[in-house]
Amino acid sequence: MGKHAKSIDKQILDRIKARGPGAVFTPADFLDLGSRNAVGQALFRNVHSGIIRQLARGLYDYPRRHPRLGVLMPSVDEVAAALKGRDVTRLQPAGGQAANILGLSTQIPARAVYLTDGRSRKVQLGRQVVILKKTTPRQMATAGRISGTVIQALRWLGQRHVDDKVVNSLRQRLSNRDKKNLLNDLRYAPAWISDVLRRVADNQDS
Repeated sequence: MGKHAKSIDKQILDRIKARGPGAVFTPADFLDLGSRNAVGQALFRNVHSGIIRQLARGLYDYPRRHPRLGVLMPSVDEVAAALKGRDVTRLQPAGGQAANILGLSTQIPARAVYLTDGRSRKVQLGRQVVILKKTTPRQMATAGRISGTVIQALRWLGQRHVDDKVVNSLRQRLSNRDKKNLLNDLRYAPAWISDVLRRVADNQDS
């Protein structure tokens, strides 16, 4: 291995280790250190040495290790954040993933869907699939806010399945600040979801 290759390997490893165990990354995170080919070869060498792990094509992690469970898989949130790339700043949990985050579903979805304003991507992690789905600016208007996750969870549940139990569960989980956020973003929700958001924000409703 040449001196330049050793230098890229060390710089990449230093950056990975600085992020700590559990870090998930793609070659794009290191393109300031060398060409795509040089970065790819450096990552390959570090996979071969057992320091990092290749999760899927173009996706790697610095795995966490548990004393009893052994090497752990990264969370879907960590994988989604790595997949979005450097040029995309917004992700929005959707579907069953949004419902699970809010405690409206106890099932961990086999397909964890995140809406994005970047390109669509999909990666298989064992039995689970993480999907980044390109969507409209309107759908992304509430990305990164609690209202976006609530809206997407309610969409997934469907109007027929949103009852008093769901409303009360959201009331208990969300802070007063969160509830104000729901009211500020009513215009981005379909009419029936806007009605639900008002009920959640109204603590006096029975």
